[in-house]
Amino acid sequence: MYAILQKIHSGWAYIALLVLVIAVVNALIGMSSKKEFTPKDRKIALFGLIGIHVQLLVGAILYFVSPLGLSAFGQMSDKALRLTSLEHPLINIIAVTLITIGWSKHKKLTTSESKFKTFSIFYGLGLVLILSRIPWSLWF
Repeated sequence: MYAILQKIHSGWAYIALLVLVIAVVNALIGMSSKKEFTPKDRKIALFGLIGIHVQLLVGAILYFVSPLGLSAFGQMSDKALRLTSLEHPLINIIAVTLITIGWSKHKKLTTSESKFKTFSIFYGLGLVLILSRIPWSLWF
């Protein structure tokens, strides 16, 4: 089961990151060009939100069955184990929280500029945090 979940988590990460990058770029373009916020823009941001939440769910399950997750939690002197058992999950939970806050905040906003700005900031910060804690040595 571990091997299957690990492959799903790694494979889905490409899709989730791609959709999140598209959402951030779309928000930055919308903000800089002062265009109207459309249902298409909303869907792009929603797909980014859904993709990252699915990745979090698979990652949370993987954390409890992986030898690199909860079972390695006490080994903080090993840099690789600390990344997979503490830093990667914690930072990514914070990133998903920021992305979710960005989605929630945009619903209350009325102007297109403020919606694009909210997505740019919250989704952008989430993307940077996610990219900072990917275990690149295990990914490639």
